[in-house]
Amino acid sequence: MVQGMSVSTLTTSRNNNFYGSTHLRRRHFGLMRKSHRILGVERHCLWHDSLQSICLIGRRDLPRQRNMKVEAGWLFKGGDQELDPSSERSDSANEDVLIFFYQLDLATRVQYALNLEQYEIAKQLRTKLTEVETEVIRLQETKSGSSSKSEAQDKAISILRLRADLQNAIECENYALASELRDGILKLEAESLAASVKAQAYKNAEFSFRLGQKVRHRKFGYRAVICGMDPICCESSSWMKTAYVEKLTRGPDQPFYQVLVDVRADPNLLVTYVAEENLLMLDQPDTDRFDHPYVSFLFYGTDAAGDFIPVKQLREKYNRPRHELPYDPQDEKSGEDS
Repeated sequence: MVQGMSVSTLTTSRNNNFYGSTHLRRRHFGLMRKSHRILGVERHCLWHDSLQSICLIGRRDLPRQRNMKVEAGWLFKGGDQELDPSSERSDSANEDVLIFFYQLDLATRVQYALNLEQYEIAKQLRTKLTEVETEVIRLQETKSGSSSKSEAQDKAISILRLRADLQNAIECENYALASELRDGILKLEAESLAASVKAQAYKNAEFSFRLGQKVRHRKFGYRAVICGMDPICCESSSWMKTAYVEKLTRGPDQPFYQVLVDVRADPNLLVTYVAEENLLMLDQPDTDRFDHPYVSFLFYGTDAAGDFIPVKQLREKYNRPRHELPYDPQDEKSGEDS
């Protein structure tokens, strides 16, 4: 029987300080394993303080600081007092990242089983991977507006049929039925327009930020890294109410980004869903340390400007081009001189 998932030890470079083994994770963070199901596939995830996440691996000198208490606070420079960073925390965005990791993990296990000539296990893993990929594609099409376009076309056909029925009702002088049909047509036209607008927004989407780019939150000031993006807000109405999306200058019809928050600022925030107007581009390259448990599987490393380089699968997921830093002959000259 094939296990759906067993989270591998996360490691990154020394600069990111994500190390450890299952022993260290349990010993220093009091983790416990729980099994749950996502997309019909059983998987095991690590839970920390009842918060679904991949574990947070601290610094190597953590055993010497066992009694250290981590506290995080936020400095507000004006703005809405009822807002705080947790209002933009997104469980769906966090789950989206974990499902992406699950796909990568399954694909790796398929290849590993093939290398060991364990073909039956590889076949079972491939079946699971296909199921997950099919469901992910369906969800992406729903978000990307593909389903909205089909929905708009279906509604257009329904409107044509209702108009024919309306004409017949008028000719038969059945005005009560004609009134109901007219109301139904108006409702479908409004829904069709909304679906068309959503599909068009995805088609003509323009993003000010790119995958892996380091940014700063305009209101809360924390450092973050872009790991996903939507042309418009795709969260639930309850989340938008909590995050006061209606108070945004550009409202929900602007790009929203999944961002990783430096865990040294808040170890429980992890992933937030932030409107484009609330993100600031950094004035100077940021090569300072950035700690987050998801960095190791979403990015290869950092470029000369300090931004993270997304893995190929992440770029393909959002259909984003590879970002290349402009060539500076002075850099090569400086290297030769040194």
